[in-house]
This record gives sequence, C-alpha cells and structure tokens, in this order.
Amino acid sequence: MKYVTVKEMIAIEKESDAAGHTYPEMMEHAGRGLAEILHEEFDEYDDNTALGLVGAGNNGGDTLVAFCYLQEWGWQTTAFIVRPRPASDPLLARAQAAGVEILDIESDVKFKQLETALAQHDVLFDGVLGTGIQLPLRGAIAKVLDYVQAELLAMDDPPMVVAVDCPSGVDCDSGQAASECIPADLTVTMAAVKRGLLKLPAYDLLGDLVGVSIGLPEGLKAQSAVRREVITAGWVSEQFPERPSDAHKGTFGTALVVAGSMEFSGALALAGEAAYRIGAGLVTLGASASLHSALAGRLPEATWLLLPHEKGAIAAAAADVVRENIERVTALLLGPGFGMAESTGEFLKRLFGNHINKKSGSLGFIKIPETEAQKEAFALPPLVIDADGLKLLAKLPDWAALLPKSAVLTPHPGEMAALTGLETAEIQTDRLGIAERFAAEWGHVVVLKGAFTVIAAPDGRTMIVPVASSALARAGSGDVLAGLITGLRAQGLEAFEAAAAGAWIHAQAGLMAAEMQGNTATVLAGDLLNALPGVLEQLL
Repeated sequence: MKYVTVKEMIAIEKESDAAGHTYPEMMEHAGRGLAEILHEEFDEYDDNTALGLVGAGNNGGDTLVAFCYLQEWGWQTTAFIVRPRPASDPLLARAQAAGVEILDIESDVKFKQLETALAQHDVLFDGVLGTGIQLPLRGAIAKVLDYVQAELLAMDDPPMVVAVDCPSGVDCDSGQAASECIPADLTVTMAAVKRGLLKLPAYDLLGDLVGVSIGLPEGLKAQSAVRREVITAGWVSEQFPERPSDAHKGTFGTALVVAGSMEFSGALALAGEAAYRIGAGLVTLGASASLHSALAGRLPEATWLLLPHEKGAIAAAAADVVRENIERVTALLLGPGFGMAESTGEFLKRLFGNHINKKSGSLGFIKIPETEAQKEAFALPPLVIDADGLKLLAKLPDWAALLPKSAVLTPHPGEMAALTGLETAEIQTDRLGIAERFAAEWGHVVVLKGAFTVIAAPDGRTMIVPVASSALARAGSGDVLAGLITGLRAQGLEAFEAAAAGAWIHAQAGLMAAEMQGNTATVLAGDLLNALPGVLEQLL
C-alpha cells in the first residue's frame, strides 16, 4: 500500500473525484470493505452486534455505510452520533432505513445510553475523527473519547475496538496522539497508510493494521507520484522465488557468507542458517579454521571456505582465497561479526580493490597496466554488507564506487552514522529522508534498520516495514536479517526486492517468536530462525 502524508491523500481523493470516481463512491467502497473485514472476522458467531462512535466527517460516513451492510448480513448495529451530521444527511437516513439504531450525544449528555450500549455490543467502531485533526482535543469530542476509554479499561470483557482509518485523536502526519485516544485492536485504513500511523506513539494505538480499497481509478497522477509504500504480505508473496518440483540445489543459488571472528563467532552461524532457511540451495561459510572447529556441528548442511586469519580475525590474504572461489557464488554477504581488526579492513580493501566495477570500469585503489589488470581483476557477485563490514567499509576512500552495482547495505542508525558522518540523532529524526538521500547518492540499496525499517533504492523507490517490536532488539537479530536478504539474492531476486522481502519476513519472525515465547524479553536471535518456517507457511 502507498505510504502517504495527509496532503498527498487529499490530493489523490480530489483527483479521483474530478476523474468521476466521486467522494460518495469512495465512501461506499470504504464502508463496504470495512464491513467485509469485520463480518469475516466474526463469521463463525451468531447474533453479532456493533456500536459505532460516529463523527461528522468521512470516518463517520464510512462507519454508517459499514453498518448498513452489516445490518443486511444479520448484525444488530447502533450508531452513537458524537458530532451532529446534517439533517439532510443521506447516509444517516439510509442507516435508519436499514435498521441501524441511532443514539446521539445531545439526548445523552450523561452517557447513560452510551454506557449501556458499550456493555451490550461485541464490537466498537471508532469513527469520530479522521486525518484532518488538530491537537489537543477539546469540548464534547474529548469528553466522549475520554469517557469511553475509561469505561473500556474498567470492563472485564470489553468490545473489540476497530479504528476507522485511524484512531480518533491521532495526528496522521506526526504520529502524535491525544491522551483521550481509544487504543484499537484493529485499525482499518482506507486506500493508503498515513505517515503518522507508523510513528510512535500512534503505532502503539493501532492494534493490527489492515487496508481496504476505496476503488481509486488507475492512472491517478497524485497517486503515481508517491514512491513510498508499506510492505504487505501479498507483495512479499509475489516476490518469493518459485520452487519447481524438478529443482536441484543449483536452482536456488549459492550464498557465500564471509563473517565472524573469535569474539563474534555466532554471527556466522546465524547468518548462514538464515540464508539456508529462506531457500538458498547451497550456503558456504567463509571463516577462519578456528571457527570451523567450533561451529561445524551447528550447521552441518553448510560447506566451508577456510580463510587466513590473524588472532581469529579475517586476514588481508583472505581476499585472494575469496577471489579464487567466487565463480559459482550467486550472492555474497560480508561483515557480520567481523570485529574491527586492521587486518579485516585490509581484507576489504584488497577485495574491492581488485573488483571490476562494471558501472565505471574502475579498479579502485590499484593502478596497474591493463594486461596485468586483466589477469588480476574479477567481478563480485551480488553483494550484501552488514554490521562491522559497514564500519570498515566507511574507512575506505570513495567506497561506494568500489562496490558492485546495487549492493545492499544494512546499517542500524549507528552504522549509518559511520557511513554518512551524520549524528545518530539526526538520522533518527528523518529516517525516510536520510535513507532515500544516501541510497541515491551512493547508488546502492539502503536498509536502515530499527523501528519501521526503511528500504530505499537508488531509483527513488522506498518501502517501509510496518513493525516496531522490542523482540528484534537483540544481538544477532541483524545477522539473521543479513542472511535472509543474502539467501533471497542468491535465488535471483533483485537487490531492492530481496532487501524489502527479507526485512518484512524478519520482522514477522520477530512477532511470531515473541508469541511463541510469550513475551518479547526472552526472544533470542535463534528464535527468529525457529519462527521462519511458520512465517513462510502463512506467506506461501
């Protein structure tokens, strides 16, 4: 789904209306979609009931349309009018004709009817305020929302709360939220995800987030101009490599994972297993012999490329070994658990110095005659660089020009600071803008990790993972992500698609692992690997 500002959404709807798909038609699509989601959710139950808090705007209209459909499908619905709608409102007349019970604040100033209705309904629709609010809330609206919030907290078995487009009182650009906001169990957003919904504190009020269509026509310029999207399960499923029955391991590519050091040996195993779990046909682990003896039993399916090392850190001479064994590799991961040893930095310098950058024809650091260059130079496969690999990379002059086209860089904010020279706080203040700016400047895909991970491509496309969870705030989690992206690249996905799909799957594994463990505090990076089969089962 598109990821939009309030201004962008207004422009899209305005253009749609001018093109003949009018505001009432958009509301009809939205209301029916809203009703269908709830009807499907409660399909196994009889005598379903819903109460709606209805405002004067589009969210209230969406709720009234939804209730007309729910009445038709056997529900009993009640609309509590929080802000007066016009006396000639056709939606209100339609709802009354459909059998929707109508209550209003003007005849229930002490909320006695509202109190009774809250206790008698299975579902509560929050359709009071939409995207055009200004904080703080005041007057009757603030009073009603505050009252309902307190009542729900006091109930032993409160109704399921469904926010229509957004929880009332959320600023859909900034993500700020009024104290009176009613936390939702489900937020049904219309046509696009509004920017503020994937910011805190608003995100913590959403519950599950799903989208519905409002029937927008094809070819709207205002919609096409939006290059930012939120990753969905449907999109990831479409990107996932096919697995034909007559496949062999070569069908699914070879991932070479060059990672680890004596201090950070687990990074190698986590990244390697992740590459296998996401479907790579063969995973080769490039590491020192000391790590082989420690980890060979952890992942018996892997083959090994033993690399020269100095005191457990990858040595400069390892570049020659990698270069000699790169021919059949379809994706290369560098960096997890490298440490910051000088010898490993020299390894990267040598590896990239001899690499042919097909885009520029440059041989980087090494200035040698053409005949010798032809003997020594080689082409790197699709590349993913993570963790300490990024910090070491940042020490190389003009490093972005040394990498193969559309490498995938997976920094957390601190590593992004090392690559850019910016302060971490500045990066966190504008994660979208910073990721997009440097993806374009460097010519590589940037995966800026953290809450609502941002994936930015050099061509201006951007995708956002709609997840923020402390389950992923654990050492080794990034190694798993790097392995997932590498495994997808090995199978032939393009850099941006592999990065976005891998980041989404990684986030879902975090959520599933937390559910399996019972809380986020006990989730380890290895638990993400254990959750991957369940994520893929739901996805494919």
